[in-house]
Amino acid sequence: MKSRASRPEDLVDQPGGGGLPGRLGDELRAELIAFRRDLHMHPELGNQEFRTTAAIKDRLERAGLKPRVLDVGTGLVCDVGEWDGVTPMLALRADIDALPIPDTKADVPYRSTVPDRAHACGHDVHTTTVLGAGLVLAALDRQGLLPNAVRLVFQPAEEVLPGGAVDAIASGVLEGVGRIIAVHCDPKVDAGKIGLRVGAITSACDRLEISLDGPGGHTARPHLTTDLVTAAARVAVDVPALLSRRVDARSGLVLTWGRLHTGHAPNVVPQHAELSGTVRCLDLEAWRDAPDLVHAAVDEVAGMHRAKSVINYVRGVPPVVNDAESIGLLDAAMTERRGAYAIEDTEQSLGGEDFSWYLEHVPGAMARLGVRPPGDTRGLDLHRGNFDVDEEAITVGVELFTAAALLAGRS
Repeated sequence: MKSRASRPEDLVDQPGGGGLPGRLGDELRAELIAFRRDLHMHPELGNQEFRTTAAIKDRLERAGLKPRVLDVGTGLVCDVGEWDGVTPMLALRADIDALPIPDTKADVPYRSTVPDRAHACGHDVHTTTVLGAGLVLAALDRQGLLPNAVRLVFQPAEEVLPGGAVDAIASGVLEGVGRIIAVHCDPKVDAGKIGLRVGAITSACDRLEISLDGPGGHTARPHLTTDLVTAAARVAVDVPALLSRRVDARSGLVLTWGRLHTGHAPNVVPQHAELSGTVRCLDLEAWRDAPDLVHAAVDEVAGMHRAKSVINYVRGVPPVVNDAESIGLLDAAMTERRGAYAIEDTEQSLGGEDFSWYLEHVPGAMARLGVRPPGDTRGLDLHRGNFDVDEEAITVGVELFTAAALLAGRS
C-alpha cells in the first residue's frame, strides 16, 4: 500500500480560478481505496486495533508527519502543520475499531479475513477519510497553502461503552483544539451527498444488565417458590412499558432487550435469570434521570414476583449535539466542493456515538456521509454483516474535511 508519490502536486489536483485547493489526485484516490479495503479485510475490535494503528502510523510518517500513539496503546493523534501555540486548531476525528459480527458479503474481494469480525459500521471509511485529509493537508502545508495547523484524531474503541473518546481525551487530543468535526457513514444517503443537522443528531445510549434470583424449585409447585421465568418475562415486558409512562414521550426514552437467559430444564424452576439491553434517549435531561427511573421500575416489577434484583446500569454516551457554527462550516465546505444540492437535512437517530464526549469540551459537529450507491435498493444498514459502501464516499469525505480545514483557518 505504499505510495510512490513524492511531490505534493502528485497528491492533489490544483483548482482553476478562485476555488479551494485540496481535491484528490487520481493516485491518492486509488491508494485510499486500497487502504480502506485492507482495513476492511483485517478488522480489529476496540482496544485491540494494533495492526490498524500501525498501518495509519506508517502512512503518516511516510508523509513526513509525526503521529503519537495514544496512552492506551492503540489509536493516534497527529498534527498537520506547525501549531503556533495560540490559534485554536480544528480537529478531524475518526474511529478505528470494528464489530464482533461475521462479514456475510460473498461477492467482494475485500471481505473480512477474520472470523466473526467485520467493519460493519463504516469505521474503515471514517479512518480512511481522515487519513486522506491528513495527507492532502500535509501536501498543501508543504506548498504554504495551509493557513493553520490541523489535528488528526484516530480514536480506538468507539463501540465499547463509554467509548474510547474518553481515553483519547485523557491522552490530551483536545489540547489546543478549538473545534472538532467528524463524519459517520449513512447507508440511507446517496454517495456524493452529506446530511447535516443543527442540535442533537444521535441519542444517548447506556447498557443495562439485570440479574434476578430466587430459591428455585419444582414446576409442579411454583406457589412455593419464586417463579423466576415469569418474573424475568414480566421485567422484559413491563419495565419498558412503565418507563414510557414515567417520562415525557418526546424524550424518546426507549429500553430494548438484546438478551434474556434463564433455566436449563423444563421441570425445574430456575434460581437465576439474566437480562441485558440498551437504554436510548433523545433528550439530555431525560438521559440524566434515566438510571434512577430504570432502577425504580425494575425493583418494582421484580418485587411483585418476589424476585431479588441486582442492576448494573452502565453509563454510555450522551447525545451528539451539533454546534450551529460547526454545521455552518461543514455546509460551506460541502457547498464549495460539490454545491448546495449535495447537502440534505437529516433526522436525529437513536444510535449512540461517543463523539459526544468531545463536544462536552469543545464545540463541533458530525455530518452523515452518504455511502449508498445511487439507485441501490438493497436496503443495507449499519451493524449488519452485509454492510458495504460506495467508495466514492471516501473522496467526498476527504474533500469535505480539507475544505473545512482551509475555511476554518481563514476565519
